[in-house]
Amino acid sequence: MDTALRQKLRGGIMARQSDKEAPEHEHPAYELIELFFFAYRDFVADADRLLESLRFGRAHHRVLHFVLRHPGLTIAELLEILRITKQSLNRVLKELLDKGYVEAHPGVQDRRQRQLKLTALGEDLALQLSKLQSRRFARVLQELPDGARAGSVRFLLAMIDPQERARVEMLVWPDGRAQDAGER
Repeated sequence: MDTALRQKLRGGIMARQSDKEAPEHEHPAYELIELFFFAYRDFVADADRLLESLRFGRAHHRVLHFVLRHPGLTIAELLEILRITKQSLNRVLKELLDKGYVEAHPGVQDRRQRQLKLTALGEDLALQLSKLQSRRFARVLQELPDGARAGSVRFLLAMIDPQERARVEMLVWPDGRAQDAGER
């Protein structure tokens, strides 16, 4: 580790030590923040490598994932889920459409809407990506005690803003079986 990085890290350590004087509720949860960062970094790494080989990124992955899980999703619904700008989505979606991973069809009830569906190529890629990430979850859950999956589900749901949880649960469990999610 180079000297400049060590000094920066020491500065961070000094900041942490001065935090000890603050009231408990004001202490930054450094360990949770950093563990969450590193866990997410490693969680997306395998998928990132596959995506990079196709010259795609994480935004492409997110589109593929949610269109796989919810065929017929409209562009407006996808924008709501991803919370990105229309311009950002259009760029990613154009690439996926042009390369034959996604199809867009006029809406059944409103022909002005565009409903999205994966092609066979898109479905294959989305499943490959999901399997890569599912293997990591399976490995991790094997290392943990019984009930860890249910606890993880509760923790992740609690991380979501309270006003968004019901909507997220409907996306994750369209059949309405959130209560037994940890048992799957």
